[in-house]
Amino acid sequence: AVGAVGFDGVLAAAGSAKPRPMASITKVVVALVVLEEHPLDVDAEGPAITMTPADVALYDAYRRVNGKVLPVRAGQVFTERELLELTLIESANNYSTSLANWAFGSEQAFVREARSWLAEQGLPGIRVVDATGLSPDNRATAADLVELGRIALADPVVAEIVGTDELQVHDVGLLENTNELLGTRGVTGIKTGTLDGYGANLLFSAEYTVGATRVTVIGVVLGGEDHPTLNRAIADLLKSVRAGFHELDVSDVGQDFATYTTPWGQSAAAEAAAEATLLTWGDTPVASDVRVDPVRLAEAGTRVGEVVFTSGERSTTVPLVLSDALTDPGPGWRL
Repeated sequence: AVGAVGFDGVLAAAGSAKPRPMASITKVVVALVVLEEHPLDVDAEGPAITMTPADVALYDAYRRVNGKVLPVRAGQVFTERELLELTLIESANNYSTSLANWAFGSEQAFVREARSWLAEQGLPGIRVVDATGLSPDNRATAADLVELGRIALADPVVAEIVGTDELQVHDVGLLENTNELLGTRGVTGIKTGTLDGYGANLLFSAEYTVGATRVTVIGVVLGGEDHPTLNRAIADLLKSVRAGFHELDVSDVGQDFATYTTPWGQSAAAEAAAEATLLTWGDTPVASDVRVDPVRLAEAGTRVGEVVFTSGERSTTVPLVLSDALTDPGPGWRL
């Protein structure tokens, strides 16, 4: 499924609309729910969190089931920001659970909060059962993951982290983003997911300039054969998505949108005071809503209303001004 910031819902979709295992895309929910409970400014590190023997046990447990893990020792101290980076960039299962446990006291408490948060966001197609995505019961529809991507990019901390290609973290080393498309073809994020038996997933974002407008595309592919195959398919998909956007000229300076005629025979137009363009997708129609004030006497150039152009969820407003003066007809006409 593919959508875009400023465009409602899904612009295009193919395949099953049923929930599928989302694997480590689950960690995007972890980050957003934790940040709602413990907000961070974009340049802040947040509170310090000390690793315990329980965190070491998580490393051992996830390694036994072939989950993605990174080293940890009891007594190590990480900030909230660093745990978010370990979770979203390297997709470390042990640190994702450590983050959820710190924020909510236990993984079970996190799951309760996550389900409540998903309901508040209007995302019934996403179900979370743990803080890692290792269980195939962490499922989501492609449509709701597009909306989750919108929410993630609207959070400046999450947006910055998922757009980071690599990063050094003390006591761990170099973190390399699991999203191999990052930095190519306009891709700016968001999160990979892989689960044995269920294929490769990618929730992605990409930015393009269309005319004078910057557009952010959000999409997801679930159940790919493997990540190299998935990445090639998404690269082709992004070409067609980019071609689907176009910028329309909706008004020119001096273009008439309404007319005035006085009882004494004068006339003037309500004309556009500015040029305007509107970004559209595919064959989405553009509607115009002209709103003008009643006028009896006014100078040329007086603002008399506006015209609002709308395509989907996007709109632009152009002021309307009087093309010619409407003047008093004088006592003779009045008589």
